[in-house]
Amino acid sequence: PVVPCVVSQWSVWSGCAEPCKTTYRVRRRHVLQEPRNGGDACPALEERAGCVQYWTLPGTQCQQSLIPALITTGGFGKARKKRAAADGNERTGYCVEFQLVAITPGCLHSQHPYTHWMQYLREGHTVCVECQHPALDSTNLHCYGDGSGSTKNQLLHWQAVGNPRCKGTWRRIRQLDTCSCPSVHSFLFI
Repeated sequence: PVVPCVVSQWSVWSGCAEPCKTTYRVRRRHVLQEPRNGGDACPALEERAGCVQYWTLPGTQCQQSLIPALITTGGFGKARKKRAAADGNERTGYCVEFQLVAITPGCLHSQHPYTHWMQYLREGHTVCVECQHPALDSTNLHCYGDGSGSTKNQLLHWQAVGNPRCKGTWRRIRQLDTCSCPSVHSFLFI
């Protein structure tokens, strides 16, 4: 008989590969049963996601000015909220409004379908960035890179996940309970 590949559930996400820089985290699953007699092939056994570790291994905080906030499209957050609710995690998070000050030309030259959201980034526009689980630090109850503790009009750095050439600076405007920007100007901390 035809026997399809069977894989385990995903492991929990690892920590970031390196502290104090934009890098990635990994999760894995393994093959429980190899396919036989023309059965469906095994899916990918490893996934990577962008992340930033804001603490060094000894436990001291990285110098914030060196690390950009990692952002992705707000649409990713809808799926993430569903997964968090399924996991029983009901922390709601918050929203931060920023004014975009400078954007690299690399944001406009993204060829992949998952980076089309970057074309809506424009200097001078106000954007909303949500802080929600798992980016929401359970100890400090904030997302790193959200600009809390920054001085008024301080330029902060951000980088788009999926295109390392898409980055820029912004100024924090305010923190809100929920975001109210249009969907093309709604983003998510990673």
